[in-house]
Amino acid sequence: MVSSNSIFRRPHPIKPGPGQESVWDYPRPPRIEARSDRIVVRLGGQVIVDTTDAMRVLETSHPPVYYLPLDAFRSGVLVPVGGTTFCEFKGEASYFDVVAGGVAVSRGGWTYTTPARGFEALSSRAALYPEHMDSCEIDGEQVAFQEGNFYGGWITRQIVGPFKGGPGTAGW
Repeated sequence: MVSSNSIFRRPHPIKPGPGQESVWDYPRPPRIEARSDRIVVRLGGQVIVDTTDAMRVLETSHPPVYYLPLDAFRSGVLVPVGGTTFCEFKGEASYFDVVAGGVAVSRGGWTYTTPARGFEALSSRAALYPEHMDSCEIDGEQVAFQEGNFYGGWITRQIVGPFKGGPGTAGW
């Protein structure tokens, strides 16, 4: 038998160093923040988006999720697909297959076409799962992806955890 303490153990936040952020200092409900970092994403050996117009969503225990303008993506890269999910804060998400250079990532991106109040800035943007792209960069730094198959957080040297998403974190 597994004890409830091992399933729902409290994480021990990593103390951020100079110039770093702890995901444990991010709010719940989440906050949206405009960013002018250069975001470059590659798939199938091609640059599918290169922009300095990003929004990131910051939520307790999660690495930031970057939302990029739909019109910044190369034509034909985002292919709408059926099915939705629901976020208690942002509302109903719709999905895209992400296609470039002969590679197709099923449900590799998502958007909130009619987001909940307070998240309207996401309505013309898409987020991507960095795990499934060739690369995602923020100002030239290759990001690491958030563990698990549900969240799409982007991890850089600036962000410290521990991060929700991996095994044993469901109760956070």
